[in-house]
Amino acid sequence: MPSPSFPLLAIDWGTSSLRGARIAADGQVLEQRSLARGILSVPAGGFEAALDEAFGDWRAQSALCLVSGMAGSRQGWIEAPYCPCPAGFAELAAQLAWVPQARSPVAIVPGLSTDRGGLPDVMRGEEVQIFGAMQWSGLSDGLFVLPGTHSKWATAEAGRVHGFRSFMTGELYALLSQHSILARTLNADAPFDEAAFVQGVTRARDAGGLLHHAFGARALTLFGRLDANRMASYLSGLVIGAELHGAAPRPDAPVVLIGSDTLTARYARALDVHGVASRRLGAEATWAGLHALARTLD
Repeated sequence: MPSPSFPLLAIDWGTSSLRGARIAADGQVLEQRSLARGILSVPAGGFEAALDEAFGDWRAQSALCLVSGMAGSRQGWIEAPYCPCPAGFAELAAQLAWVPQARSPVAIVPGLSTDRGGLPDVMRGEEVQIFGAMQWSGLSDGLFVLPGTHSKWATAEAGRVHGFRSFMTGELYALLSQHSILARTLNADAPFDEAAFVQGVTRARDAGGLLHHAFGARALTLFGRLDANRMASYLSGLVIGAELHGAAPRPDAPVVLIGSDTLTARYARALDVHGVASRRLGAEATWAGLHALARTLD
């Protein structure tokens, strides 16, 4: 196992995007770079070449490359394992997937898995963000929420993730807004309407469930109570509100939101409707997590 690990080349390689950073031993992010070069655009056997094309100059100056995200999936570079919860840095470090025959040390971070009553759940990439958020915020316990295509709600205790739940919120919103009958009654390019969003979040708290409330959105447009420019925000509030209704966060348990400014702002507003306080973190959580994992190796 290589040591020391710095300077570190930290990579977040997802389905549709590739992000990287050069990180010093003290955690300072020296440089960042982002490309639309997700794993689905890389041919079989082409991951090392793609990494060099994007970050070859940084790799030449780095002692180690740590990769998180979907690069460790079956469609990625090599398949990394899932660490069963509860898990912390020690478990991640022990199950790193070292890329064989790479021209310099490259390790892919394992994902996490959990099992609730015989129903398994998995994450890849989010685990690094959660551990990074712990480092960044100084919290070792709490509820960490990562909005996205498949949102994650993770519970941490004593610096370890004890379990989590996934919600297909972003994917469902895309399906409803692009491929359902609702797509004909909304303007996807309209600016965000906070009032319509809150109306959707509030509606999701009523009895009936998302399937009923989604059809209700169509009825609102038929009777002129919701126009196309407000519909997208209302629908966003409806699906996010349904997620919050299912997750049932407690008002006495503050939430740490991790993700893009746009999504975390919406979730913070939705949580506010539910009377739940929150704080927000962005990309810094990923780099803090990979830096802390590299320190664990050293």
